[in-house]
Amino acid sequence: MNLTLKIWRQANANDKGKMVDYPISNISPDMSFLEMLDVLNNELIEKGEAPVSFDHDCREGICGSCSLYINGEAHGPDRLITTCQLHMRTFKDGETITIEPWRASAFPVIKDLVVDRTAFDRIQHAGGFISVNTSGNTIDANTIPVNKQDADDAFSAATCIGCGACVASCKNSSAMLFVGAKVSQFALLPQGKVEATERVLNMVKQMDEEGFGNCTNTGACEVECPKGISLENIARMNREYLSAALKG
Repeated sequence: MNLTLKIWRQANANDKGKMVDYPISNISPDMSFLEMLDVLNNELIEKGEAPVSFDHDCREGICGSCSLYINGEAHGPDRLITTCQLHMRTFKDGETITIEPWRASAFPVIKDLVVDRTAFDRIQHAGGFISVNTSGNTIDANTIPVNKQDADDAFSAATCIGCGACVASCKNSSAMLFVGAKVSQFALLPQGKVEATERVLNMVKQMDEEGFGNCTNTGACEVECPKGISLENIARMNREYLSAALKG
């Protein structure tokens, strides 16, 4: 495959940045998207040019690090996958592929395709935890009965990997799907009831302080989410928030 890559290059957070074209050839359709970028970077290094910076870690669709905006879609044109699971056979020979970082004020660009997503960490630190007895007299988890549907829904919410695709695909750069998932995974379980009121109030407050936009129910976040996190989690978070606000 012969391709033209239009890649966002930005030397640092203060650099203006620009799109740069890179022709690349002899790409196997069986390569992953990140492997293709590795080939490009090897060529750039051999030419004495700076390689393209991009995030990656497990390359197994688990960690969510490989967050790229490809041809106007978070993680590329396929569904329910991360960028590292996207294969070059998805594209056509001779195609031009546009590659950008997440575009959100709460995710400032660090360099090239790498953005600072620590805003998500701060949201989780604000309330994404449960009290755990570590005194040595811990109770076996199976002694607390949990409704099967609640357990399944909590597990589905917990599959959120915090990649930020929901924010990148939202016209408002909203983080409601991410926060909704993190609230839901605890709100549905008895272990999460202790901090329930403080959790949702603190996490939503931190989300707003980070500069994320509001949800207007467009639904793009659910469509682009590599783990298929449901919009029901946003509705659940809104109910939890209203209940907590009335109590407070």
